[in-house]
Amino acid sequence: MGNPVVLPVVLHETPARLRVRLPAVAERGFNPVWLESWLEAQAGVRDVHINRKAASVAVDFDPQRTGRDAILQRLGSFRREQVAATAGEATELGSEFAPMLSSAATLALMPLLSPPQRRLLSLANAAPILLNGVDTFINEGVKMEVLDALAIGLAGFKGEAYSASITTFLLALGEFLEHQTERKSDKLLRRLLQPEPAPAWVERDGELVQVPGDEVQVGEIVVVGIGETVPVDGRVVEGVALLNQAAVTGEDLPVRKEQRHRVVAGSVVEEGRIRIEAQRVGSDTTTARVASFIQSSLANRSDTQRMADELADKRVWFTLLTGGLVYALTRDLTRLQSVFLVDYSCALKLGTPMAFKSGMYRAATHGILMRGGSAIEHLAEVDTIVFDKTGTLTHSELVVTDVVVLDKSHLDEDALLALVASIEEHASHPLAQAVVDAAKERDLQHITHGEIDYLVAHGLSTDVDGKRVVIGSRHFLEEHHHILFAKHETAIDRLQDEGKTLLYIGAAAQGRKTAKPIGIVALRDTLRADAVYAINRLRSLGITQAVMITGDKRSKAEALAAELGLDAVHAEVAPEEKAAIIQQLQAQGHKVAFVGDGINDGPALSVAEVGIAMPRGADIARATADIVLMDDRLAAVADARELAGRTMQLIRSNFNIAVGVNTAVLAGAVLGRLSPVMSAVLHNGTTIGVLLRALVGVDIEGLADGKQVKRR
Repeated sequence: MGNPVVLPVVLHETPARLRVRLPAVAERGFNPVWLESWLEAQAGVRDVHINRKAASVAVDFDPQRTGRDAILQRLGSFRREQVAATAGEATELGSEFAPMLSSAATLALMPLLSPPQRRLLSLANAAPILLNGVDTFINEGVKMEVLDALAIGLAGFKGEAYSASITTFLLALGEFLEHQTERKSDKLLRRLLQPEPAPAWVERDGELVQVPGDEVQVGEIVVVGIGETVPVDGRVVEGVALLNQAAVTGEDLPVRKEQRHRVVAGSVVEEGRIRIEAQRVGSDTTTARVASFIQSSLANRSDTQRMADELADKRVWFTLLTGGLVYALTRDLTRLQSVFLVDYSCALKLGTPMAFKSGMYRAATHGILMRGGSAIEHLAEVDTIVFDKTGTLTHSELVVTDVVVLDKSHLDEDALLALVASIEEHASHPLAQAVVDAAKERDLQHITHGEIDYLVAHGLSTDVDGKRVVIGSRHFLEEHHHILFAKHETAIDRLQDEGKTLLYIGAAAQGRKTAKPIGIVALRDTLRADAVYAINRLRSLGITQAVMITGDKRSKAEALAAELGLDAVHAEVAPEEKAAIIQQLQAQGHKVAFVGDGINDGPALSVAEVGIAMPRGADIARATADIVLMDDRLAAVADARELAGRTMQLIRSNFNIAVGVNTAVLAGAVLGRLSPVMSAVLHNGTTIGVLLRALVGVDIEGLADGKQVKRR
C-alpha cells in the first residue's frame, strides 16, 4: 500500500495560509520548483513559497476550495525520491545567481585595490562572458554574446576596470532577471499539469482501500468524498455531489453530478459523496491528456516566433556594422563600446514565446487548450468559421420532441412513453437515455416486462402483457418483424423534414394476433443557448463569414441557418465531403477555422488552418485539433478568438517597443550621448519591461458574458 502518510509539523497558520516544516527541502540538490508545481496542482492552492535554509514550506490557499487538512495530507504524502530525476533545475538557479554575486563582490573590492589589481580582478570577473563570446563566434557565428564580449573587452583594453565591472554586473543582472521572468512563464503552464495522480479510494474484495490514482483499473468502483479529487474519468453509479471542475474546464460554478453523469479526473468534490465506475485511468484521463497536450504544444514554434528570431539575428549584424562605421568615423572606443551593448535580440527572441506561453496559460485556465503559438497565430488570422451542426451548434444529447400514438385504442401518449422507457432503460445508446429522461421528467411509472432481446444496431423486443413489443429502426421492424408503417408516411415525412430522429414501436405477430405499428417517438438535438451570442460575438471579433455543414435535409438546415444568422449552409453533406468544403473555401482565399466533434470530423479539422474540437468530441477529433475546448460552451470559440487576437496585438506592440527603444538607445550611443553603462542599463531595462508585459499577458473580456449565457 506504499509509505504511510506522516503529517508535517505546522509552524504557523492563518485561515488562508499554512507554514510547515519539511526537512526534504533543505537537502542538497533538492529542486524547489518541482515541489511548488506539485503543490499548486491541488485545487484551491494559490501560491507556494519554499525557504530551503529554514526547511519550511508556506502555502497560500482558498479556504472555500480546500482546507488545511487536505494540504497537510498532500504534504505528508510527499516523498523525496519523487524529484530525484529533476534536481538539476535547482542547481541551475544557483548558477544563474552566481555571476551577479561575483560582479557585485568585484565592485565592492575595487576601492581597496591598486590599479593593476583592479584590472586583473575585472578581467577574471569578465572571463566567462569573454570565453562565451569566443565560443559563440566559433560555433554559431555573430550573435549578441559576441557583441557583449567585444564591449567588455574594449573596456578592459582601455584599462577601464570600473566600467568593465559595472557592465559585467548589469549584463549578469539582466540575464538573471530574464531567466527568472521566463521561468515564471513556465511555472504558469506547469500549474496546469498534474505531476502526480490523486489518491483513490477503490472498492476491492468488499473493502475500501486507498491506492495511487494511476493504479486504478478500468471498471473498478472509486469512492470520492468532500474535499477529494476525482482520480479517474468515469460515470457516477451512485450518490449525488457538487463538483468543482475549474481546474479542468475553467467553469467557475460547481456542477451537480448524479447517477449516469460523466465526471472527469481533476474535479474536486465540494459537497456530497459519489461512487464512480472508472472508464479512463492513468495516462488516459482528461487531466493526463491535458498535460500531454500542453507539453507537446510548447515545442510548436509559430511563424511569428521564427520571424522574431530571424530579425533578432539580423539586428545583431546591424549593430556590429553600425559600430564598425562609428569607429571608422570617430576612432572613439567608448562610443563603439556603447553601440555594442545595444541588444535587440533578447527582447525579440524571448518576448514572443513568453507571450504565447502566457496566452496558452490564460486560455487553459478558461477551459481552452491551444496547441502552441501557431494555433494562437493562425486563429487570430482566420476570417471564416465553419461549424459542424450536430454536437457543435446543437447539443450532443437528444431530447424527446414528439410521442406519436398510432394505436389509440389501447394507449395514450404517456402510456406509450412509459412503455418505451421501461424497455429502453436496458440499452445504453443515446436515444434510449433520452427516452428514459423524458419519462422521468413526466414522473411516469415503470411497466413490467419480460426478458429483453437486443439486436445490436437494430432494436429491442420483449413480452408485455402477453404481446411482443418491438422497438427500434424502421428497417428492423419492417424487415425483421413485418410491422409496416406505410399508412403513416405523411406523419413520418413531416417529422423527418423537421430533422428529427425517429424511434419506431410496434407489436409483433404472435399467435392469432397480427403485427401492427403502435407509435413513433421523435427526438432531436437542441440548439445551444449561446449559439446566436457566440456567432454575433465572433463577427464583432473580425469573422466575416460563418458557415454550417450538416447532413440534414436542406429545408431544415436553411431554417436553422436563418435562425442563427449564418452566411452559408451546406446541407445533406456526407461525412467524407466536409474536408472538401473547407478546401473550396481556402481556394477562394479564406482562412478557415473548423469546429467539430465527431469521428468523421478528423479530416476537416486537419485541413482547416485551425481545427477546434468540442469537449465531448471523439478522441480522433481531439487528437487532430489545434484547439480543444474543455468547457462545453460554444461561446468558448469566441473566447479563443478574442484571446488569440489580443495575444498577437501584445506581441506586435512588444515588438515595436523593443525595436523603437533599442533604436533610440543605439542612436544615443552613435552620437556619443550615452555611456556604455547607460547603454547597458537602458537595453536591459527594455528587455525586462517587454518580458514582464508578455508575462502579464491578456484576458478575455467576453468570458463572463459567455458563462452567463450558459447558466440561463
